[in-house]
Amino acid sequence: MAVDETCPVCMTAEIVCGKWTLLLIRDLAEGCTRFCELERSLAGISHARCRCACARLRRWASSHVTPTPSAARVEYALTEKGRALLPIIDDMRAYGEDWLGAECAEREESRKALALA
Repeated sequence: MAVDETCPVCMTAEIVCGKWTLLLIRDLAEGCTRFCELERSLAGISHARCRCACARLRRWASSHVTPTPSAARVEYALTEKGRALLPIIDDMRAYGEDWLGAECAEREESRKALALA
């Protein structure tokens, strides 16, 4: 995709059109999240693609490593720059609910139920 680096709309579209970016940010809106929880919430993503997507998150999320007896525990949390994208996600959710029918709400509930399982 050609990007006009002088256009704020083009540059923002470049961010939000990343295949998994907005979904990861959506999940991080709830607070600190471990990699395995992010991976579980993105049904259909491979382990390698999830790692790659999380690596790209460094612009919008920070990671914190906590040593544990068995292995290091890495948690991700949104930075201020990442939290600034949340209104865009909220607007996309509202658009989906208003214009794409109840199907979106049902899918969102299913996704949340899977993430809690």
